[in-house]
Amino acid sequence: MSFIQNIVSFILHIDEHLIEIIQNFGTWSYVILFLIVFTETGIVIFPFLPGDSLLFAAGALASASEVFNIGLLLFVFFTAAVIGDTVNYHIGKTLGTAVTQKRWMGRLINQEKVDKAEKFFNKHGGKTIVIARFMPFIRTFIPFIAGSSRMNYRYFLTYNILGAALWVGLFTIVGYLFGNIPFVKENFSTIIMAVIVLSILPPIISYVVSHLRKK
Repeated sequence: MSFIQNIVSFILHIDEHLIEIIQNFGTWSYVILFLIVFTETGIVIFPFLPGDSLLFAAGALASASEVFNIGLLLFVFFTAAVIGDTVNYHIGKTLGTAVTQKRWMGRLINQEKVDKAEKFFNKHGGKTIVIARFMPFIRTFIPFIAGSSRMNYRYFLTYNILGAALWVGLFTIVGYLFGNIPFVKENFSTIIMAVIVLSILPPIISYVVSHLRKK
């Protein structure tokens, strides 16, 4: 099985993989979950790691597992999300200009995108950071671009904390409340896919509308 197939399998069957992690690592599972969320939000080259689906699935398991405590789970995810975005911001601030000149990274993050992001930040402010939390892939790049465009760090941190609290709270608690309903358990992979699709719809719609307006 290829690397991409492994990632897709992990995301779609994340409940089964989390059970395996719990069985193998016990309370050390918190550390693994922290590292996954931190890497997905903090390292710009890993936007494909699970985010929304991981929070939802872990919340669901917390309502039925003696290993996961919902309060501690919320704390671990929140801390990982805030630290991840903070690291990503400083990577962008330190290496942003140099990275845009790299051929392989420049295709994803170039100077034109950095300039556009800076204008967007100036126009829309901190809500950009909060909204990006709910968009897979985009949430990994926004902190990097915020650092590259020299967004004020205190301003960034305020919305980083707010966005992390809303993102973690929403998906984890919804998973905790509804993840063990029989219908949800029987159709978990389908629901995870629906969560992912709903998360990526806003940027797709925005792109299509912007493209049509230009035409």
